[in-house]
Amino acid sequence: MTVIIDKINGINEIVKEIFEFTQTNDKVKADFDEYLATVGARNISLNQMEKIFLPYIFERKIDNKSILEMYKEEKGQTQVLDSLIKAQASIFEIKKILKNGFELYNLINEKTYRVLSLTKMTNFRGIYAGQYIAARIFELDGEYYIIEISSVLSHSQKEEAYRYAVMKLVHSPELLYLDNSEKEEEIKNTISEMYQKFIKTFNKDLILTTNKYADDIIGAFNEGEEIDLSDKGCDITEFKFFHVKELDNNYSNFLENSMGGFSSHNETYDVAVIFDENNGLYAIPFYKTFCTIFEDKTKVENAKNCVEYFLTNGSIPNIILDRVSAKYSNFMDIINEFLGTSYTYEELIKKYKSDYLENRIYSSATVLFCSKAFSEIFDYISEPQPQKPVITQKVGRNDPCPCGSGKKFKNCCGRN
Repeated sequence: MTVIIDKINGINEIVKEIFEFTQTNDKVKADFDEYLATVGARNISLNQMEKIFLPYIFERKIDNKSILEMYKEEKGQTQVLDSLIKAQASIFEIKKILKNGFELYNLINEKTYRVLSLTKMTNFRGIYAGQYIAARIFELDGEYYIIEISSVLSHSQKEEAYRYAVMKLVHSPELLYLDNSEKEEEIKNTISEMYQKFIKTFNKDLILTTNKYADDIIGAFNEGEEIDLSDKGCDITEFKFFHVKELDNNYSNFLENSMGGFSSHNETYDVAVIFDENNGLYAIPFYKTFCTIFEDKTKVENAKNCVEYFLTNGSIPNIILDRVSAKYSNFMDIINEFLGTSYTYEELIKKYKSDYLENRIYSSATVLFCSKAFSEIFDYISEPQPQKPVITQKVGRNDPCPCGSGKKFKNCCGRN
């Protein structure tokens, strides 16, 4: 126990030093003050500021470097600091409240953790087993520690918790197998099996179609059904790039949009369905439009916007650009012409797709296929939800709810 206490004291000391760094380093202090103003927290107490600074040091970047990386450059490397840099933020279900921490189930990577608290457990009054917490944990010498709880959801907010988990996976597919080698092995096996199935079904790894047919092709493949591609090709003759709001996967609508699919957009645009042997299934909007730019850029309306879309969209991996650049020898000439730069291909990828160089990131479609959280929430929104009854009689807030749920009225139909 003494060893654990010493470690906790050492961790807290490092965190304290990092906070002091945010107040003494000129560049970081200026950015932190701007951050406080942005979140409406300029005139707050020191205690409140310390709570805000935790998400700041983990999530904020200056000149493409995290605050922790900047601190490491100035102060030097320590084991605790390296562990903090690798901390994982997720949504957890609280399984047990322990004497000195929690037993947590990570909804994203499907792994259970026993985590130690860096503060007294009395600071977590009001947090119970069965609730969900958005939290940040890290590993040090085989022990896991919880450093931040940013929000707490009740057990009745299960849908919201799982929706949050899936949204995190859409933006960062690698979170499913972060710290879970068994899950990554499952994903690899799934990709291998599905790739062989894709090639056997279509006799190629890339299908050019439009948003009118992409959903049918992907759906038929997933269900193992035969599908005739002869009338589902890319019949577009005039190429233009435009904004498709259905592809804006924000927190509130991304699942509903995914159910609507590509065909939910009224205008027609090209889509490439690509199965990469190592990384999984991709559906890439405007792929043919992008390729046409390197054949004759004058044939593509909003060509520059299309180029910027492919470079800056985090869901389009470097391997897609690899395919196009290998096909067109003038790839970098056209890119540099639009950007006003003189990048080499390696420099371009390092600038725009660095996440894919630093991490093994499988396609979000394949990752979601393997995700229990996605299966759970997709089943929930796919099934018709029962309508709450119209309450006509007077019901006390603490009376049993007339809908028959067994809950008190204030916690059920009377909640709103």
